[in-house]
Amino acid sequence: MVTEVRPPRHDEMAAYYRALPYANGLPSWEPADAAWHGGPEPWPPQRTPAGADQLEKWAAADIKDKAFHPIATFVDGRCVGASAALSLEVTVPGGGMERMAGITATGVIATHRRRGYLRQMMQAMFDAALERGEPLAMLSASEGSIYGRFGFSPATYRTRWELARHEAALLPTEPDAGSLELVDAAQAQKAWPRVHAEVRAHRVGELGPLPGRWDGLSDETDGTNGPLRYLTHRDQHGNVDGIANFRLPWSPTTDRAGTLVVEALESTNPVAYRALWGLLIDFDLTKTVVAAGRPRDEPLRWMLTNPRAMRITRQTDNLWARLLDVPRALTRRSYPTPGELRFTIGDDRMCPANNRTWHLKAAGPVATCVPTDETADLTITLSALSSLYFGGVSAHHLAYAGHIAAHTDGAIGQLTRMFWTDPEPHNSFGF
Repeated sequence: MVTEVRPPRHDEMAAYYRALPYANGLPSWEPADAAWHGGPEPWPPQRTPAGADQLEKWAAADIKDKAFHPIATFVDGRCVGASAALSLEVTVPGGGMERMAGITATGVIATHRRRGYLRQMMQAMFDAALERGEPLAMLSASEGSIYGRFGFSPATYRTRWELARHEAALLPTEPDAGSLELVDAAQAQKAWPRVHAEVRAHRVGELGPLPGRWDGLSDETDGTNGPLRYLTHRDQHGNVDGIANFRLPWSPTTDRAGTLVVEALESTNPVAYRALWGLLIDFDLTKTVVAAGRPRDEPLRWMLTNPRAMRITRQTDNLWARLLDVPRALTRRSYPTPGELRFTIGDDRMCPANNRTWHLKAAGPVATCVPTDETADLTITLSALSSLYFGGVSAHHLAYAGHIAAHTDGAIGQLTRMFWTDPEPHNSFGF
């Protein structure tokens, strides 16, 4: 038996896709009520297996995409496993953009599981990412028990919440000097990149969009979901500073009738944010507002006369992070509190250069991270450091769970102060 782990050739791309669950109409996610889906039913729906024409279209597009890096496992010439890394950018604490490998579309066919092929593909993608100068890897975990073994750990979260219209009163504030406008898909396609670029510059954990991110926006009806609709806000100078996509789906039952589903909403300032929500939570002939894929710390709650009216109905982890190059990753972000720490990593089996004691020192926007022979203040697992990297996870909780061991007094507190981010990291879409 001959096993190869390598990028597929163009003539092998159809076989590559057939190793992926979604291309075969097989389950590709845990059957659960997803926090990024606004409807009442579990997500994702069943998919139709891709035909030869669809596979060829995917291959033609992916081969041309310089950011797409596929990897596959071949056993005696047959493709039995597949995955890919996307070269992306993510906003890190301090507002800088860091290169990262987005791991996506991963699968091993049922007859060849439990043989280590996924680990071999992960190792190949980590090595290639390091060669490309990408010190981070991130993914959305289809199952929560799979990716921790490769050093990944939750770093961002998302929620789905509901709000009854009759409870959705906003606290009074100054009049809005701007204006709201319902627009078509063509106008939304122009507005989204501009709004997202400004939001992304200040939101830790947000991703840079892949080309064509908003090209699929349409005014066409999507079955009983109805058409996607678009609401924009312009400031007093006429510039678009906020946008929302929403639906008014039809329901066969009265308990879900009158629901307005917000699929996406972004704004560059609090005035636009409040104005967009003000209209959406008081839309004529509706009873309930549902918003999915939202931050855990949604500011709207603090604008309501009754904060309890916003009920979180689903919550899940979003992106999982994995540091590939510890010193580069840590020096590419900034730290809200100056200070220094000496910490030991000893459990990274896939990127062994990370296994040693490091001296991290932060002064304002500049940080250094170098090897040291000095005594460590704490020992931390690679996965715990990866979760802490974006600043949205508690160092205290990680220590309580056994992922961090302090060797000096105050080490956990110092770790918390240096890495904490406010507001929490959030990414509005995946990959």
